[in-house]
Amino acid sequence: MSQFISVFDMLKIGVGPSSSHTLGPWRAAQKWIQQLHDTVIFENITHIHVDLYGSLSLTGKGHATDLAVLLGLSGTDPEYIPIDSIETTISSIKETKLLQLDGTKAIPYDENTVVFNRDFLPFHSNGMTFIAYQEDAIISTETYYSIGGGFVIQEDTKAPADNKFTKKNFPYPINRATELEKYCENEDKLISEIVFQNELELKSADEIDKELHRVWDTMLECMYIGCHTEGILPGGLNVKRRALSLHQKLIKGTEYTDKSNWINAIRNTEVKFREILKWVSCFALSVNEVNASLGRVVTAPTNGSAGVIPAVLMYYLVIENHNADFEHIKKFLLVAGEIGSIFKKNATISAAMGGCQAEIGVSSAMAAGALTELLGGSPAQSLVAAEIAMEHHLGLTCDPIGGLVQVPCIERNAMGAIKAINAAELALETDPKEAKVPLDKVIDTMWETAKDMNRNYKETSEGGLAVTVGLADC
Repeated sequence: MSQFISVFDMLKIGVGPSSSHTLGPWRAAQKWIQQLHDTVIFENITHIHVDLYGSLSLTGKGHATDLAVLLGLSGTDPEYIPIDSIETTISSIKETKLLQLDGTKAIPYDENTVVFNRDFLPFHSNGMTFIAYQEDAIISTETYYSIGGGFVIQEDTKAPADNKFTKKNFPYPINRATELEKYCENEDKLISEIVFQNELELKSADEIDKELHRVWDTMLECMYIGCHTEGILPGGLNVKRRALSLHQKLIKGTEYTDKSNWINAIRNTEVKFREILKWVSCFALSVNEVNASLGRVVTAPTNGSAGVIPAVLMYYLVIENHNADFEHIKKFLLVAGEIGSIFKKNATISAAMGGCQAEIGVSSAMAAGALTELLGGSPAQSLVAAEIAMEHHLGLTCDPIGGLVQVPCIERNAMGAIKAINAAELALETDPKEAKVPLDKVIDTMWETAKDMNRNYKETSEGGLAVTVGLADC
């Protein structure tokens, strides 16, 4: 029986800058706290220690991994925490030297509570170990791995710690793209219709719509904030936000009051070809500037690639179809989520395992396939679009300068969005029967490329731009 990964597993709401280095460790801390409660150990704890390993350590400072762990241990949730309270919570911990474990139990905190270790644990590059003490005795030791996109697994079972995988018998169990295409052909359904039927096994139609509304509202809010915020991004690179100035030039003085009528305002501007490219880039940049400043975004499928899918969907809404409504948004997100899940099942969406091809490449493929369906393409053409997008991201390394999700990450989202649109257009002009490379084959190739890639180019900041252009150069 195939694994089932919900659309809502692939499109998670959380806090930036990284799904694997921020959201994952945050969730792991929450899971550990719950385990301490379940085993009746919590009340006996006098102090704790956390070790971060591998990529979590090498780029952890730039990804705010230590802060994410503290926030998770404090009992806050990345999906709902008020963004403005993050700095206050962290400052309080550091100033008082006390950590409110799960928000209820004060234990001592110092600079050695969370430690960065350069060593790699054998199972995955993103490993972390939580240790609880009662005086001098260790009463709990648990190791978790953040495997990309906010997914977390536990050392002892290698099973998902968040129980997002299920063994229910879904009407259309999907592991490979060929299976998805076959279902569509046999049932005469679009990809979005097949995916929706599977999702109905977990949620009612109203619940699915409500959650998809929430995902899109978060994406839209993120783009809106990014397009209306100036300043310098945190972290030491002194990267200037660009979405604001680009947006101001493109909107051309068109008036609007809030994000609810912002889309119509953009539709009413005169748009030429070069401006279309700029708008798409603006949308992508805006999301990832918010992400880089510990803002709330949707992993799509990761935080580092969070700008591609919103940018391409926004392109459809403001350029391709001015009459588009929620049903179009729903179809797009359902298709994107399913394509992402096939990559997740057969390769990786973790840059620490596969380089940036596993983030920007996968997000571009997700967006390309989804856009193709909205533009009238067949299910086979949607899968061709996803293949084209990934094919032209193969081998893309992850080499963030200073371990920050800023350079080259933010611009890569703009490039990934443009490639997705290009891939969709090419696919619409392609007879799938004549396509030379199936999507499953390019996924397999991406995974083989990932395994062959030098570790330095897998989110360690020890290769590529991170070395040739360091913080000192900026």
